[in-house]
Amino acid sequence: MIIAIWTISILEFVMFILMLKALKKDIKPLLACTALITFGLFFDALGISLGTVLEGAALKIVSKLRFIFHGLLIPLLLPICAYALTFNKKGKIATWAVTVVLMGLGLAESLATDLEIAEIGGVTRYLAGENTPGWASKVSSILSFGTVLPLMAAGVATWVKNKRPELFLAGFFMFLFAALGPATGHFELIFFISMFGEILMVFFLFLFSKKAEK
Repeated sequence: MIIAIWTISILEFVMFILMLKALKKDIKPLLACTALITFGLFFDALGISLGTVLEGAALKIVSKLRFIFHGLLIPLLLPICAYALTFNKKGKIATWAVTVVLMGLGLAESLATDLEIAEIGGVTRYLAGENTPGWASKVSSILSFGTVLPLMAAGVATWVKNKRPELFLAGFFMFLFAALGPATGHFELIFFISMFGEILMVFFLFLFSKKAEK
């Protein structure tokens, strides 16, 4: 598990650097949103990886930042859908309005989350504890699935219209691995199993954004 988590962290960092290089040549919104999401997922994976070397207050601070970046950046999947579907100006403005609201809720959820320490497979990490407010848990679920499902729907549309399956595959793999833990009863491994979906999601988003905005 430790080797896999560190490997995913490195791969996500490499993809983030590649995205930054592409953005230096030409800043385009779809790729910019993808890069920000990739950074958030990289930091999340790195924060979990550091659970093998950090402890105490340092690990708790990193863990809180993990939750904050997740809450702020995952809603950017919605603008990706809007740009992929080439929404008109009003549609993009409406999408960004919803996104900003979700980002605000995500930030509030991350700050309200009560962190509880846990250890599995040699990895020590902080997760949402029992004292986390119910509304914060609901917001977390909305961010996790309420953004991936639109991504899959947009992926189907772009696949049918443009013969481009990458966006659908990004959403599909994220949904598949996020659901695999609960479906198999391994709730304690959800964080680990979903990381494979995250790396596949940003990989296919990167492929899609590079081709879509040429």
